[in-house]
Amino acid sequence: MPGQGGGLDPTQGRLFPPAVELGASDGAAGAAGLNQTRRRILWFAILAFGWGALIFLRQAHLQIGRRPFFEEKARIQLQRTVVIRASRGRILDRRGRELAISAPVDSICAMPAEVADPEAAGDILARIIGLPRAELVRKLRARRGFCWIQRQVEPEVAEQVRALNLRGIYFQKESKRYYPKGRSAAHLVGAVDLDQIGQLGVEQAREDQLQGKPGLMVVSADARRRSFAGALAREPEPGLNVVLTVDERIQYVAERELSVAIQQTGALAGSIVVLEPGTGALLAVANHPTFNPNEPVRSPGDLEARRNFAVHSSFEPGSTFKLVTIAGALEEKLTQPRERLDCQWGAIRVGGRRIRDHKPFGVLTVEEILAHSSDVGAIKLGMRLGNQRLSEYMQRFGFGRPTGVELHGEARGLTKPAARWSRVSIGAISMGQEVGVTALQLAQAVGVIANNGLLVPPRVVEAVFRTGEKPVAVPRRAGRQVVSPETAIQVRKMMEVAILSGTGKLARLEGYTAGGKTGTAQKIDPRTGTYSRRDFVASFVGLAPLSNPAIVVAIILDSPRGLHSGGGVAAPIFPRVAGEVLRYVGVPQELPVSPRPRPRRIPPDERLLAEVDDFNPERPEEAWAPGPALASVGPRSSPAWPASAGVLLAVADQAVPDFYGKSLRAVVEQATGLGLEVELRGNGVARRQIPAAGSALPAGSRVLIEFER
Repeated sequence: MPGQGGGLDPTQGRLFPPAVELGASDGAAGAAGLNQTRRRILWFAILAFGWGALIFLRQAHLQIGRRPFFEEKARIQLQRTVVIRASRGRILDRRGRELAISAPVDSICAMPAEVADPEAAGDILARIIGLPRAELVRKLRARRGFCWIQRQVEPEVAEQVRALNLRGIYFQKESKRYYPKGRSAAHLVGAVDLDQIGQLGVEQAREDQLQGKPGLMVVSADARRRSFAGALAREPEPGLNVVLTVDERIQYVAERELSVAIQQTGALAGSIVVLEPGTGALLAVANHPTFNPNEPVRSPGDLEARRNFAVHSSFEPGSTFKLVTIAGALEEKLTQPRERLDCQWGAIRVGGRRIRDHKPFGVLTVEEILAHSSDVGAIKLGMRLGNQRLSEYMQRFGFGRPTGVELHGEARGLTKPAARWSRVSIGAISMGQEVGVTALQLAQAVGVIANNGLLVPPRVVEAVFRTGEKPVAVPRRAGRQVVSPETAIQVRKMMEVAILSGTGKLARLEGYTAGGKTGTAQKIDPRTGTYSRRDFVASFVGLAPLSNPAIVVAIILDSPRGLHSGGGVAAPIFPRVAGEVLRYVGVPQELPVSPRPRPRRIPPDERLLAEVDDFNPERPEEAWAPGPALASVGPRSSPAWPASAGVLLAVADQAVPDFYGKSLRAVVEQATGLGLEVELRGNGVARRQIPAAGSALPAGSRVLIEFER
């Protein structure tokens, strides 16, 4: 109705609410919507704040907490560390002569990622360096940061490559080992590999001291691995220098005489050991076969030549072992030098087996048993000792265990405890069978006799020092008493008889008293397992002077052809070595020396090969080997008693060759071949030398050579 506040909707049949009611409802709906929006904004703000806080915390964790980690990652990616090898220490003989030195040389390396054209670069480098082109191209195509092209190249090769200025090709300074004396004392000094790591000898034994401490160079690079800056992180510390007990001149004498002996006898191998018994110092150890440490190993034969025969090889000592048997019997008061024993005309039964002597003897004194090397007499004395005591004396004299010298791979020899001996062993061992020894062990054992019964272990290192500082002596190992001084003196006198009237007559030493013992041992035939009738080990071991021995010399020849007895082929070497060594070290002569004609002095420009006749029917022992004044020996007519020999007489002072313009390696090789002592300074090629080329160089003098790039 028109007068009322509400009405019906004709289409819905409902009353419209009053106007006031409609306005209140709209306001409530708007308020509700506003509250919902605010809530949404609030939640969004909370979520955004939380998300931002998480990001902030994560950023703080990464940039602050993990900063060292990521800095290290970046350093690894942008920097590389190059190891700089330290200069290897020198090896010197006891008088300061250089036996091993190091000189700086260039090694060629590459960063393959920087090489623009590997094909062209490989082609050029192959022609200069001499390596296969395909190998060089393969290296330069590799997607790695660094590779070696050629290490330790000659100076002239490095200069040619440097002049090309090839992108991606770099040079690294390294030390290269040189051995100025070449083959001299090679087994004692040793050798190194391409990385300058010792492989044998003192180079290997003293590796930790010789190699020094390497330095570090940190090189920065960009994203393409291109180097742009470098800094030395640690300076390399040079290695220590090592002084050996060896005397280069004595070593030369031993090697010279061994070489002559091998030539004359056709022996497969051999060794000469010169020992100073009072200190245990090894003055010389010469071996055949030998090698040149300046040359790499190219064949199995070269590798075999690096075997130190005196230290690594065992053999049956034969009659030289009778010194131990007789010394033990004397020490135990079981006999006296003048006691007479029946040697039964050369045959005796031991454990049901008949053992024959090398020669039939009747009644001999103990002194004569040693002098004439009677097997039967030695067996009788060994049986007095018995298995246990003879075994103990073997060990006390140092057999069956390494001597402990500073050389890796030393053989211990071959012995077995008395409990494992057969019924025949007491007879075999008494005369030097069923036991294996090394040349070094044999020299050590005779050193006991020379040193009044005291065993002083052999040694090869005298001192170590840093360049510019005083040498520090290496502590010596303590010795031990093996037999009494009285027993040692008795055995020494018996050894003198062996030289004067026994099997060692050819070892008689002019000007000095001496004692010695010969040995001839059959080798085991590997095919049959029995003693060979063809292969022998001939040996002689001696000491001089008799009253106060200054040296012990052990001489071993393996499988000589023709004459094979120790008294025939090994004993004659002793006076050649011992006489020259004693004079060199200044031991006064005790006996008058028979006059000998001096060789005619030949001017340097004549260098003629003179024919001399050194055979004397009255004294055949003087004919076997050349005297110390002779430089080389020609072919002999027979292994034992030559009628004449062609020898080059001593010449006047040597003329200095011209080294100008030659590389370090070429100078070392030429000087070594001529036997010259050189002092090398700098690197590159030779530019100056003192004395000048063509000058007369007195014996023992040194040539100074300076190198420049």
